[in-house]
Amino acid sequence: MTQALAVGIAGLGTVGAGVVRLLADHAALIEARAGRKINVVAVSARDRDRARGVSLEGMRWYDDPVALAADAQVDVVVELIGGANGPAHDLVMAAVAAGKPVVTANKALVAMRGGTLGAIEGASIRFEAAVAGGIPVIKALREGLAGDRITGVTGIFNGTCNYILSRMRAEKLDFATVLADAQAQGYAEADPSFDIDGIDTAHKLAILAAIAFGREVDFGAVHVEGIRGVSALDIAFAEELGYRIKLLGIARATDAGIETRVHPAMVPLAAPLAGVDGVNNAVVIEGDPVGQIVLQGRGAGAGPTASAVVADLIDLARGRAAPMLGVASHALAQRAPVPMAAHRGAYFLRLMVVDQPGVIADVTAVLRDHGISLESMLQHGRSPGDAVAVVLVTHVTQEAAMAAAITRLAALQSVQEPPALIRIETA
Repeated sequence: MTQALAVGIAGLGTVGAGVVRLLADHAALIEARAGRKINVVAVSARDRDRARGVSLEGMRWYDDPVALAADAQVDVVVELIGGANGPAHDLVMAAVAAGKPVVTANKALVAMRGGTLGAIEGASIRFEAAVAGGIPVIKALREGLAGDRITGVTGIFNGTCNYILSRMRAEKLDFATVLADAQAQGYAEADPSFDIDGIDTAHKLAILAAIAFGREVDFGAVHVEGIRGVSALDIAFAEELGYRIKLLGIARATDAGIETRVHPAMVPLAAPLAGVDGVNNAVVIEGDPVGQIVLQGRGAGAGPTASAVVADLIDLARGRAAPMLGVASHALAQRAPVPMAAHRGAYFLRLMVVDQPGVIADVTAVLRDHGISLESMLQHGRSPGDAVAVVLVTHVTQEAAMAAAITRLAALQSVQEPPALIRIETA
């Protein structure tokens, strides 16, 4: 009989408990697919007495996660602690030093330390659960599309932001109101900055860009903006213009190099990502010769993330090997990052201006001076002497020109608040 795969899990929060539960509840199915049993034999967490809703009977307990990695009877270490530094990093390095494979859901660790980890000779690190929960996007890029030249990856990678933007649109509520309710319901953390400022999405995008384009993980190259500045007024105008606003992670291969950016974007209603609402995630992959592939599903939570962790464990049980980023570290390409200032695209620009003669002429003169042409303009009603919203949609132009124009527009006496700028995408 083939020996069971012995697993040690560090971190018994929602996901860790979910992995223990899934391995127990689907034990027969998992054994059939893995070719042998997968048993949790050791665990580590901060609080021994916390109720987790799963049985830990017969499992060895370690207060120190690094000690778990040294357990001679543990074949695979599952890291579910989180964070790029501290105990999570120490555990992974200890496991690698001991020659043990690691399965992790830690996007910060992979995004910030992926280059170092991937270069370690003989290291086996799997991280399907680090991006988009139960959606198998890592496996799709690294294995399913291994013969394709990937040209772009665009996605909704943060369920908290997508939930907030979806409710703002559906219920015509402002950002602060929806965020407070999301926190009350547990969809947003007490400190939501990691999500709403785009950092979580940027970690995931940096990982996907590395695998898609065969280069090292480069989190520092990602341009990051969050959703704090998106207003209910912008969402209403987007609907009128035939768009929906989503926080997107976008990675594209261009002649100049690789662009990686995270920011709110206007997506056409007919595009695949426009209809992805609530806490769901979705990824659009463009490749040659495969064309466009769309993957959608639950991007977080105990069930989806545990599903991805167990899938990696099954691969290890079967002896399936793959380089961390899809190719050996020495074969990673040196492809330059494209600065955000070089981006070219169309833009939505909303100005709150004093309703008086000559204002539109002043605005269009600024745009003309920077070589920006307009596709359309919206203004509803008149309110002489008061502030009114004017919406401008540009043709394709360069980001640097748009940034310079925004600086000048903000300085106009007739402009009453900072201009709102949202990029238009076709995903």
